[in-house]
Amino acid sequence: MPRVETTVFPRREREEDRRKEREHRKLLDEFFDHSTLLAISRLVNQGQFDALDFPISTGKEGGVFRASRGEEFRAVKVYRIGNTVFRRLPPYALEELRREASVRNFGGLVIAWTRREHTVLGRLTDAGVRCPRPYGHYRNVLVMEFVGTAEGAAPRLQDAAIDDPGALYEELVREIGTMTRTARLVHGDLSPYNTLAFDGKIVLIDVAQAVSVDHPEARRLLERDVTNFARFLGRAGHPVEPAEFLAAVGGDRLGDDPRAG
Repeated sequence: MPRVETTVFPRREREEDRRKEREHRKLLDEFFDHSTLLAISRLVNQGQFDALDFPISTGKEGGVFRASRGEEFRAVKVYRIGNTVFRRLPPYALEELRREASVRNFGGLVIAWTRREHTVLGRLTDAGVRCPRPYGHYRNVLVMEFVGTAEGAAPRLQDAAIDDPGALYEELVREIGTMTRTARLVHGDLSPYNTLAFDGKIVLIDVAQAVSVDHPEARRLLERDVTNFARFLGRAGHPVEPAEFLAAVGGDRLGDDPRAG
């Protein structure tokens, strides 16, 4: 007579459950050390969210999790405490962060990086750029608006269906133009991989490395941002020259005082 466990939970299902449990434990060990758990507890006590639901995306630098707050959802970004956050950063971004934070150890820099992303998101939100609204932060944990529905998070533009690439170009011009002219910031790492597609619109994410339009690297970074999207739009069926794109978002007047003239 077969064992009850084998009958109710066939071998394949039990192995899948064990695999999921191993992945869950690995995720906990990688992201939620003691100090991070304390940070999350503090944010819960502040009323920022009630509980973490599941991961949206994870990587070497950190992970984004969906969280519940009553009937609504929020996104919680957890940066790993360590030097992996900064391995992809160009020297100018790391130098600027060190000047702002006045710290040298990686733990302090991660905390400063989290605070910087919160600040930049607030600046973009105030300017009218479509990005996740920031709600709060503590140490290496950032709480922000969840972009998606109850069924799941919004896809990255890279993975979304592009029905009208011409309309997408016009929207990119509006959002990047508002970022440069009104918020007076350049994203610096903009591509279809850190842009979400939601409700027929785009949403800019991963903004911590943004620099002021007055930064010496701003023009080069903006040129790279629009060139990334010019290639993407060309593959989608809407060819556009990077120089035209750059002029359309105000790159030819980058750093000019918008009140002048």
